[in-house]
Amino acid sequence: MRIPKKIQKLMLCNACVILVVWFVSILESPPNFNEYEETNCRFVDKCTIRDENGKSVTPTEPNKIYILQWTKPDKEPYTFMKEGQDMFYEKRCPINNCYVTWNKTYLADLTRYDAILFYSHIVSKSLTPTPSKRSPEQYYVFVSSEPASHNPVYQKKYKHFFNLTWTYKLNSDVFYGYIQVENKNGDIIGPKEVMHWPKLEEMDPIDDELRDKLHSKKIAAAWFVSNCHARSGRFNVAMKIQKELAKYNMTVDIYGHCGTKTFPENITSWELLERDYYFYFSFENSINEDYVTEKLLNALQHYTVPIVLGGANYTRFMPDGIYLNARILTTEELVKQMVDLINDKEKYYNLFRWHNHYSYYYAGGAPETDYYCNFCKNINDLKLINYKRVYRHFDKWWNGLNTEFLKTNL
Repeated sequence: MRIPKKIQKLMLCNACVILVVWFVSILESPPNFNEYEETNCRFVDKCTIRDENGKSVTPTEPNKIYILQWTKPDKEPYTFMKEGQDMFYEKRCPINNCYVTWNKTYLADLTRYDAILFYSHIVSKSLTPTPSKRSPEQYYVFVSSEPASHNPVYQKKYKHFFNLTWTYKLNSDVFYGYIQVENKNGDIIGPKEVMHWPKLEEMDPIDDELRDKLHSKKIAAAWFVSNCHARSGRFNVAMKIQKELAKYNMTVDIYGHCGTKTFPENITSWELLERDYYFYFSFENSINEDYVTEKLLNALQHYTVPIVLGGANYTRFMPDGIYLNARILTTEELVKQMVDLINDKEKYYNLFRWHNHYSYYYAGGAPETDYYCNFCKNINDLKLINYKRVYRHFDKWWNGLNTEFLKTNL
């Protein structure tokens, strides 16, 4: 039976209309959020993709690590972590596939971020709510370069919350410290919880060039300081040492807001320290485990013996015997050792034997050790092995022994 031509034409017209409507719907309908990864859209800021509610979202790229700062950074050093990916190129990071943002809606769903960073001063004060949902594949990262006593965490909601830490503590998952120890081959060997140092007497003697450099010293100690009211009570400790040294006609020269000395114009502060001073006060502003800052480098990099005041086990950072510890020795014992070393040049020179074996650097001083380069690399490495560490009692790990109120012998 033949179909009349009028009906054939009508069917053909209907088919054409259906095809046109279908084609237009394909062009106009937004792709499903769950399917966007199959699109050929590599440049994030040149794509507009919508979720199931029609909201514009950013597509993730294969092999890119997305890092969300849960709150916009408002203080150093966290403000140095710039938005985007350019920072990792500018720093010449060996691994640079990380993308940083503090815009929570940059991706359509919070669970799509590889890592979410929570800064200690925000966590401590509970200034912001936590995410309402999370993915088991995500890292919730606690971040702090500041001492625990400044930002303690007591809230119960943080139990079982963090699964990665990025702090100055040596047992953190990623280290955010100040100091880097290298051996003579240039290998980074510390600081670590367990260090294997040779004894001082087993180290090679210093050479004539270093002896000549040390020979010019003439003043007992120096201290460069601007915060006179630190929680550690370091100013009072310094005053007690100053008073005891006066009995031996020796002095501590204090530069900065807390002292009376001013730097001469014809020499840098570090050149002055190297030339004139036997000891340097490497006093921390807080007494916390593992909290050791660049104040120790001030001494070690400038040919003076550090006198330390802090809560760390300092043998995790340097060989025993090359420093004096103001938390262990009484004022009288400390000053007696200072005077003995000043009066016995050979004994003083021996404290610099470590120079033949080790070097000390600021931890963020090179692309390979930069804080943010290092974090990006670690996140990549940890994701490969699906590393997770559950902090069941985070408050105990972070707060630890509250050494802030431990008394020194001074």
